[in-house]
Amino acid sequence: MLLYYITDRMQFPGDETARRRLLLEKIGEAAACGVDFIQLREKDLPIRTLEALARDAVRAIRAEPSSRTRLLINSRADVAMASAADGVHLRSDDISPQNAGLVWSHRADPGAGERTAPDIGVSCHTLAEVERAHVEGADFAVFGPVFEKKDEKNADDSRPAGLDLLRQACQHKMPVLALGGITLENAGACLNIGAAGVAGIRLFQENEIAEVVRRLRD
Repeated sequence: MLLYYITDRMQFPGDETARRRLLLEKIGEAAACGVDFIQLREKDLPIRTLEALARDAVRAIRAEPSSRTRLLINSRADVAMASAADGVHLRSDDISPQNAGLVWSHRADPGAGERTAPDIGVSCHTLAEVERAHVEGADFAVFGPVFEKKDEKNADDSRPAGLDLLRQACQHKMPVLALGGITLENAGACLNIGAAGVAGIRLFQENEIAEVVRRLRD
């Protein structure tokens, strides 16, 4: 089962400095607890600031000697390569996973060791997008929203997909992770119908990650 933590520093209290510090602490905690992927999704930051934060996130993850957590940068393959992250998470309307992989293959990064191929995930909201991500070479898809978020009313274009549509999305021959309103209580329902794992922001940021990982993996 894959666990995928998506960051949002704005959900932490305090000023910008405090929020970044708390975010990096949470990233380190996730790496120590065995979360598989962390997506740095701080879309409001200027590119140079995002790159600096990504480098700090890479250091926080690699400070955990036994960690196999992979850091993906939301949408920005250039920032991912510059910061020595492990890959990129693409929107459904971004460049194709295949092209992202080609761009990545041209980088010269002596610090990357043997790990030269990036991890590439794609956000999908329809079955057609999942199929396209698969055909275009994505490593996995994140599909949602599956459930309605507890504090938001969904617009017409973001109504919950529900478990039946998630089940159909999981028929493709690549991992599909469930996203959107995922809790400790409903995650099992997603896994039982074929999801390869679960993704979320609040699921990880609002809970003790060690407890989340233990309960989900159990």
